[in-house]
Amino acid sequence: MIRQLHGIRFTVGMSFFLFAIGLVGLLWLLQTTFVIPYYRNRQLTGVKTVAQEIGNILLESDYSTINVSQRALQTIVNSNACVVVYNGNGKQLYYGDGLGSSCIFNGRLTINEELILPNPERNGYALVELLTQNNGEISTVLSNEDTHQETVLYGITLEKMFSNYYVFVNAPVEPIDAIINFMNSSYFVFAFVVIIMSLVISIVLSKRLSNPIVSMKQSAEELGKGKYCVEFNGGYFNETRELANTLTYATTQLGKVDELRKDLIANVSHDIKTPLTMITAYAEMIKDISGDNPVKRNEHLDVILKESHFLNRLVVDMSELSKMQSGNYELILSDFDVVEVCKDMIDICQILLDKQHINVKLLGDSSALMNADEIKIGQVIYNFLTNAIKHSPNDSQIIVTILDLENTVRVEVKDNGEGIDQQHLPYVWDRYYKVDKQFARNSLESSGLGLAIVKAILDCHHAKYGVSSEVGKGSTFYFECPKIQYGLFD
Repeated sequence: MIRQLHGIRFTVGMSFFLFAIGLVGLLWLLQTTFVIPYYRNRQLTGVKTVAQEIGNILLESDYSTINVSQRALQTIVNSNACVVVYNGNGKQLYYGDGLGSSCIFNGRLTINEELILPNPERNGYALVELLTQNNGEISTVLSNEDTHQETVLYGITLEKMFSNYYVFVNAPVEPIDAIINFMNSSYFVFAFVVIIMSLVISIVLSKRLSNPIVSMKQSAEELGKGKYCVEFNGGYFNETRELANTLTYATTQLGKVDELRKDLIANVSHDIKTPLTMITAYAEMIKDISGDNPVKRNEHLDVILKESHFLNRLVVDMSELSKMQSGNYELILSDFDVVEVCKDMIDICQILLDKQHINVKLLGDSSALMNADEIKIGQVIYNFLTNAIKHSPNDSQIIVTILDLENTVRVEVKDNGEGIDQQHLPYVWDRYYKVDKQFARNSLESSGLGLAIVKAILDCHHAKYGVSSEVGKGSTFYFECPKIQYGLFD
């Protein structure tokens, strides 16, 4: 029950429900509190604008001219108002009517609880006096005693030629009581419809949100059981689809990692089991058979020493690889000639080269200065050479090329071996990865970690490296490291 209360469906549904309740409450507040005052204020603003326009017209010219009267009347009619202008004595100077009988100046007018009879002079005097008492401006909502309709009265004082003129504008407040009553009566129907719609939308939306998540949860449970063939369905939304695609990709990679893990275990188990078996067998042979025969005993001891060296090499390589991949390995950078390092590594591999009758050809620049860890770069070149020897047929040639580029020095090692299929190229740097999936040890007694160590060393240098290959024609492994830059006055 608690999980359901914190689930997506419940959260989305409750959010929409609370939103609908809040919306309905807000509409009720606006309807009951702000509609009528807002409408009255808007009407009053419009009346003020009319009064200002009429005043400007009267101030611009002689108010008694026909032109002024027509202009003023046109403004009054367009504004649905009536206007009267008085002098300081309350005498009516101008009257424009766009309302007819609804104009308060034509009927009884109550101001300050005093009933004013429909007498222009008396009305004028009272209005002028009222305007004077209110600092030259009044605005109020009155009730027409004849029509029982609310109406807006606005008055303003204008000065022209050292005389004061008093402009009064009247505009009715259109009855909205019927509208308000209708809104009130239909409010509960509206509220019910809004709440039902919010619930329907919340249910549909919550299902679209939760279903793909539930589906991905089920797929994740299958993945947890070791089933790497599962697919994740992201449903309708872009975000969940992207998440599903990411999880599917991660699942595929986990499957590859699991396969590599199995291969790693198989390789390590085989590479450790074989020499241990050999050591045990030959030790027993020395004990039981050849202990008194110096020639046989030495042969058996040579085998034991050979297998022991292989185990030691395997342990050292695994330790070194783990250390470099931990991120805490520190390089010893120096300036050196990589051409000389290549020559040294070729000399070290000469016994192996002679055994298979392989010739090494060194091409490129006679000197190339590089800034890197000399010992580790030498190890990289050695591993490239031994890898090339391992995959080269007898009586073939390996080409080592050194190129002094603009900002880097490039070293290439090319063999004429069997080559590597394109689908296997991204994985040749992995631990124990073998294209043929065979665990047989080669004549070089390598640990199977050579290229993985190369990758770790070059990653520590932030160097560029790679491999290109063509089946049946051979492979080319390369790397680039920064060259030594000399200034003009060095």
